[in-house]
Amino acid sequence: MKEIKTENAVGYVLCHDITQIIKDEKKGVLFKKGHIVKEEDIPLLLSVGKEHLYVWEKQEGILHENEAAEILYRICADSHMHGSDIKEGKIELIADCDGLLKIRRDALVAVNSLGEMMIASRHGDFPVKKGDKIAGTRIIPLVIEKEKMDRAVEAAGNEPVFSLLPFHIKKAAIVTTGSEVQKGLIKDTFTPVLKEKLFEYNVQMIGQTLPGDDRQTITSDILHFIEEGADLILCSGGMSVDPDDRTPGAIKDTGADIVTYGAPVLPGAMLLLAYYHKDGKTIPVIGLPGCVMYARRTVFDLILPRIMADDPICAEEICAYGEGGLCLNCDVCTFPVCGFGK
Repeated sequence: MKEIKTENAVGYVLCHDITQIIKDEKKGVLFKKGHIVKEEDIPLLLSVGKEHLYVWEKQEGILHENEAAEILYRICADSHMHGSDIKEGKIELIADCDGLLKIRRDALVAVNSLGEMMIASRHGDFPVKKGDKIAGTRIIPLVIEKEKMDRAVEAAGNEPVFSLLPFHIKKAAIVTTGSEVQKGLIKDTFTPVLKEKLFEYNVQMIGQTLPGDDRQTITSDILHFIEEGADLILCSGGMSVDPDDRTPGAIKDTGADIVTYGAPVLPGAMLLLAYYHKDGKTIPVIGLPGCVMYARRTVFDLILPRIMADDPICAEEICAYGEGGLCLNCDVCTFPVCGFGK
């Protein structure tokens, strides 16, 4: 940083804000730090009494905040996002498509732990839409040693800190269990809820069956839909521990790999998640608890975006839902802009 006459400051970068005060009219920032002085700025600067300015002086091994911001952007963004214009040393990451946000959390913590720089983002494993803001980056001081930015690049590793997995168009089938539905004793109010949630992801429905509580029939219906090309099988009707609820056993009988039967989420504790493998294809088979039918948000809302992005879910990740897995059933639901699932 050096002091320079205002008349000679064209092309230099301001190291501090310039405030303008006009009695009874205005008090605010005339030029922000980081502003590159232009010829037409000189009269304004002189009018506020700035005959000298502190400007950034390029030094070997020292980077301006805008140069540092570019480095942070490069270690953060993948090919499905772009950066905003640099403003006061800040760059924001913007989504180029609808998809699931993934975060390399160890890398994010590693960079933020270096000091004098920061990356702030929305929560990972949640859906974002094209045009959504994903993260913002900047360094804290106006200038920073290049060596520190080199350390940030090393700490981040070879892969982007953030990645966006585009959603895939899928074909889904519903196997509605329960003899009460099969016999028409109660109305099927589960399926409309599922179709509404799937509609958000442009899912194509290829069929639905009502096998009642016959275990072999449930298994057969699941396998039939897989043969018909389903990418996702949803078993609705409930997942209770009642002796006559045969759905969990029927899913197991298909030969699918069971990831979990049960989840530390309310609503949604009785979730069953399995993956069926066929000809190199992995097909999620999900046993949905009855709460999905009547609760606004459940465990299904947490796993569905990941299913639609072909992001495999392991048992450890399901267990991690315990913190944040309690939906507070707010009068006005703001999910996913809330703590549920985070």
